[in-house]
Amino acid sequence: MDSGQREILDIFTRTKALLRGHFVLRSGLHSGHYFQCARVCENMPAVTRLAGLLLEKIAPLPFSTVLAPAMGGLVIGQELARQSGARFLFAEKVDNRLELRRGFTLAQGERVLVAEDVVTRGGRVAECLRIIRDAGATPAAVAMLVDRAAGAARFDVPAVSLLELSFPTFPADNLPPELAALPVEKPGS
Repeated sequence: MDSGQREILDIFTRTKALLRGHFVLRSGLHSGHYFQCARVCENMPAVTRLAGLLLEKIAPLPFSTVLAPAMGGLVIGQELARQSGARFLFAEKVDNRLELRRGFTLAQGERVLVAEDVVTRGGRVAECLRIIRDAGATPAAVAMLVDRAAGAARFDVPAVSLLELSFPTFPADNLPPELAALPVEKPGS
């Protein structure tokens, strides 16, 4: 792990965004680790630093708009937009599917960066990419704070993350005994 990765991990640990225990993830899988990025996002100096680091990584990929799925991507998405001078939009669930609401629209060919806090399987990112394409806009890239799948979630556009970590996940009917012995928490995403 290089010094940049250590700095990022330190930010997540210091803000209590990286938790240990027994968690049910949004996917329904169980894990001994959980990224509660809302905890890092309540610390604005940390958000400012993390967004700056993400922007350094995506510098060669031009965009004019940032789109984030609600709720997880809202804070980092807005800060990425603020620091880059881009427009900021967010997608919300409508009948269990992400959609643009509140009069948000995308223009034909508009270059859009998708911002997310934690990606495990990439479902919400894929939904945002669909929204962009359905509007005739162009997905520029995906920027995420944490790639929980360590690169296993694949997208057809460039994807960058500050941290790539892969913690084991388990279906509810196949838990290791040490995880099954802990009380279950469902912290929410």
